[in-house]
Amino acid sequence: MTVPAGGLSILFATDGSQGSARAEAYACALARSWGASLTVMSVLEFPPGMNPDYAVNRLYLDELMQETTTRLVDVTARARSLGLSVRSRIATGIPSKEVIAVAGAEEADLIVVGTRGKTGLEHVLLGSTAERIIRTAPCAVLTVPAAKERAEDNLKVSVTRMLVPVDFSECSLGALEYGALIAQRANLSMTLLHVLEPVSYGLDFTLPHMAQRESSKTAITKRLSDLVSALTSLGLASDCRMAGGLPVDSILDAARAQSVDMIVMGTHGRRGLSHALFGSVAESVLRRSSCPVLTVRSPKFPPDHRRVFSGLSMPTNV
Repeated sequence: MTVPAGGLSILFATDGSQGSARAEAYACALARSWGASLTVMSVLEFPPGMNPDYAVNRLYLDELMQETTTRLVDVTARARSLGLSVRSRIATGIPSKEVIAVAGAEEADLIVVGTRGKTGLEHVLLGSTAERIIRTAPCAVLTVPAAKERAEDNLKVSVTRMLVPVDFSECSLGALEYGALIAQRANLSMTLLHVLEPVSYGLDFTLPHMAQRESSKTAITKRLSDLVSALTSLGLASDCRMAGGLPVDSILDAARAQSVDMIVMGTHGRRGLSHALFGSVAESVLRRSSCPVLTVRSPKFPPDHRRVFSGLSMPTNV
């Protein structure tokens, strides 16, 4: 994958677990193809309220610092062997907060983080780290799950097709714009997906407003076709699909069926029934996805970039 060069910066946050190996491979591959600088960081997790001057706490931090320093030396050496410009940083505190702080201080264009840490408690890790990062990150975040089959699969990086769920909110269109920018310069193909969420039943167990729903479906099909035409005009191979059901399940099913290598999502789109019941769609997708998920909250574009999809959002009553 490639985006315009010129002072780009990638921040890779690692905890040294086996789950971080695949994320490291993606961070290095992206930095190499983007011509970006790479910052590798680890956080010495130290909850607030604990006194670092206590002997037992100091011993804990000293041992953790030694372990982390050794790990970062190894990571930076591997990155430099690929010809990358790389530096390392160590912070102390709550991982998600420290990663966000460094990303802001360095004006990072992308944060790369693994989604399975050394504890093996996937949901706990995500709830305390990756999910909190994508909620407040000042840039796009690539969350990379570890390969489940073999350890060596963690080192394989291949991206040829991306899936972009679109609900026509400005957020999802911003993610589509960001994904198109990546795809255009790396000759990737794109599949757009719109999910029609289940309708509610009336008290008499009939489906109300069927005519309105069919009209909305026709309008959505036209909007998807327009987006595909815009992508085609950029020289991108793209198609679109529509699915019915809960967004998270539909997105994951489409990703498996299409054998996509990456899912690109906005993190603040519409939040109807599915959000009320199951939480953020983007967060739920990254918990369960077997491929990397690129979440775009505040996309950064080159100064000379001309927006293609801006202003194409659909009214909320459609």
